[in-house]
Amino acid sequence: MTRTPLLAAAAPPALPHTGSDSQLLIAVLLSIGAIVLLITKLKLHPFLALTLGSGLLAAVAGAPFDKLLSSFSTGFGSTVAGVGLLIGLGAMLGKLLADSGGANTIADTVLSRSGPRALPWAMALIAAVLGLPLFFEVGVVLLIPIVLLVARRGGVPLMRIGIPALAGLSVLHGLVPPHPGPLVAVDALKADLGVTLALGLLIAVPTLVIAGPLFARLAERWVGPLAVPETTAPVETAEHERTPSFGAVLATILLPVVLMLGKALADVVIDDPKAMAQRVFDFIGSPLIALLAATLLGMVTLGRAAGFSKERIAETVGRSLAPIAGIVFIVGAGGGFKQTLIDVGVGNAVSEWSGKWHVSALLLGWLIAVLIRLATGSATVATITAAGIVAPLAAGMSSTHAALLVLAIGAGSLFFSHVNDAGFWLVKEYFGMSVGQTLKSWSVMETVISVVAIALIMPLSLII
Repeated sequence: MTRTPLLAAAAPPALPHTGSDSQLLIAVLLSIGAIVLLITKLKLHPFLALTLGSGLLAAVAGAPFDKLLSSFSTGFGSTVAGVGLLIGLGAMLGKLLADSGGANTIADTVLSRSGPRALPWAMALIAAVLGLPLFFEVGVVLLIPIVLLVARRGGVPLMRIGIPALAGLSVLHGLVPPHPGPLVAVDALKADLGVTLALGLLIAVPTLVIAGPLFARLAERWVGPLAVPETTAPVETAEHERTPSFGAVLATILLPVVLMLGKALADVVIDDPKAMAQRVFDFIGSPLIALLAATLLGMVTLGRAAGFSKERIAETVGRSLAPIAGIVFIVGAGGGFKQTLIDVGVGNAVSEWSGKWHVSALLLGWLIAVLIRLATGSATVATITAAGIVAPLAAGMSSTHAALLVLAIGAGSLFFSHVNDAGFWLVKEYFGMSVGQTLKSWSVMETVISVVAIALIMPLSLII
């Protein structure tokens, strides 16, 4: 059965495909299986694995040899153009936050005002605030030493405050832009970023409460007492003679969120594209301008406040880009794989199948992301691939439902982190846990986040 692929206006001609639905299904399963095998067994870099998987997908689907990677190149370029700049600006802001001591300022301020019973909630709050501009791995590296320090100083069980901190970072990473996964899904599904951000925060708060402070009580019993590992606990030395104030740090971190939410609110209240006020909000609330404004502000409120010279600020910003090169390439390759899926007709096939089966698009997106997450261990790969597969389903959706589909995919991408996920080993080593203890705590926590989030998203889709 011949299919007409769904393409962007600037995309090249679709890859020819004259095979049956079964051929498409085989192509998808083989390509995803190859990607999983290359990443998990052969330890190939995800960028190379996604590139090879895209070529295999096109070949099995019947594309001509000279066109195997044409869709991949187009998808790679459009994804990096749309998301790469935002990832770079987010990395700059995160590096300024870390090097200036701004992260410690937030932690010290909140913890100094929290009693022992409120500490889990305080850690969840700190993680959520820090998680807005930081990538998950960067957030772990910044936050877990603070968690270990608090546990050692106050004699608090490590799991009681560790799980809320991890949950805060993970929930924000999976559900709230400007993190790479949600950003790519927003781009792929043509969702409104402001609406997605607002609904993401709405879902994130109760999810964090359940998977953080509440689940931490169970995790503490399941894992048992944990000693603070000496190898990863921070050495208590004064790194910064001057640090930014709490208000300045908070204002800098929340600026892009406020600007993007302001744009979403203006779209609802004003709803006139020609009105000057809406045009201003559309400009300053665009992700690129919002993050650029926060980064430039951070150079003053974080860098200069910490006593950095102009040269030191430039060096800090420059050093932030090297570590995220791999992330940009992986995200771009995921976009290339997504475009190949669309061009060979997989997206339209899934749209027809879901129509026949009467499966909710939100539940379908969540299930696909869960399967890819379990297979590859990568939340970002799961989000990108699932978004590509279900993209045609978002074509006729309202802005709120398209945003909820983004969140459903993000929720599925967090399901049960295990041994094929780099985050699993990062958490295990930082907390000095065994594999079994990590599965009982971290892996179950990720599953709770995923299940609670989709349980909130589904009824919300009926109300909004």
